[in-house]
Amino acid sequence: MRVAMISEHASPLTTPSTTGVQQRHVAELSTALAELGHDVRVYTRRDDPNLPAIVKISEGVCVVHVPAGPAVALPPEQLLSHMGDFAQWLRAEWRDAEWLPEVAHAHFWTSGLAAVTAARQVGIPVVQSFHELGAAGPAGGGASRAGYERALGRAVDRVVVQTQNEVRGLVRIGVPRTQLTMVPAGVDSERFTPDGPAAERDPERPRILSVGRLVERKGYGDVIQAMRYLPGAEYVVVGGPSAAQLADDPQARKLRALAEHYQVADRVRLVGSVPSADMPRWYRSADLLVAAPWQEQFELAPLEAMACGVPVIGTSVGGINETVVDGLTGDLVPARDPRALGGALRRLINDKVRRFAYATAALDRARQAYSWKRVAAQVGSVYSAVAGRKPSEAGAEAIG
Repeated sequence: MRVAMISEHASPLTTPSTTGVQQRHVAELSTALAELGHDVRVYTRRDDPNLPAIVKISEGVCVVHVPAGPAVALPPEQLLSHMGDFAQWLRAEWRDAEWLPEVAHAHFWTSGLAAVTAARQVGIPVVQSFHELGAAGPAGGGASRAGYERALGRAVDRVVVQTQNEVRGLVRIGVPRTQLTMVPAGVDSERFTPDGPAAERDPERPRILSVGRLVERKGYGDVIQAMRYLPGAEYVVVGGPSAAQLADDPQARKLRALAEHYQVADRVRLVGSVPSADMPRWYRSADLLVAAPWQEQFELAPLEAMACGVPVIGTSVGGINETVVDGLTGDLVPARDPRALGGALRRLINDKVRRFAYATAALDRARQAYSWKRVAAQVGSVYSAVAGRKPSEAGAEAIG
């Protein structure tokens, strides 16, 4: 099928770092769909005047830069006012061009507004992925965003959700459950593997790793407090600004001050952002990954760690409850409880046999349940359903 991915602020051309979860999702889903025979165009907002109109990134996938608002990078919260221009451009493009999509798949709520506005006028069905709901966003999102998300969830042909937690969130704001189809996120099991080079480390010092943006709700401060219960272990955080900018980053300074306060500063290391290609090396260097967010949100790092054969300690919130099988691929603890977190970390660090069993089960789960080929086949079935076509031979039944 001809598929239009609408991803206004998350371009797959953006150099992927540890923080660009949506960018990586769009890029990897598009590539996997193309490998199943679909023709994919990703429409993203032009944020640099020097970008070409169209960029081919792989066989069957190209990126189209849409002029909507100033050609400069803008934070997502400033993009709503430009979605009318984005939609108008899409509508004109699809009316006049030879390439007319059979389905549009919007990523994030602002993309959904543009997609619905444009697609409805040219008769194209729309699939929506929210990735993060307003209530789970950095500032909550407010009633207005929840209203947009509710309206979108009702207006589109189907909403693809990644977790049961997301299902509950959408039903809570008034989106009918019948609109929702669950397809879990994917992980690149060919790139994230147990085999290959690992980042340098002290082999005598156990390494605990976290990955993601430096924001308070990720729970890094709780892990730093938990390090009091793990003498001899080190805690490494990959993500946030570049290493050169860490000294000026408010959250990095706060974390370092916390480590000083709890007298673990010599065992806490903030790495900053690293190239996406280097991430498997960091996962392989760890004895375990800890993901300790406070709020309901999707975390990609546990999946990538599992694909590298690394067990996970996670807080029992959101999608982590579904990614990590408690007592099989890792352990789950209550959020915002450094003592419980420290106890779980200490027990797993000190139990080599259990770590090996968890690692083996984690690797198997990542490969079997979260491969991009499987995810793309399930999403392709959703496309076929909303477009009124019989699923192709690649389209496995979606979970829902």
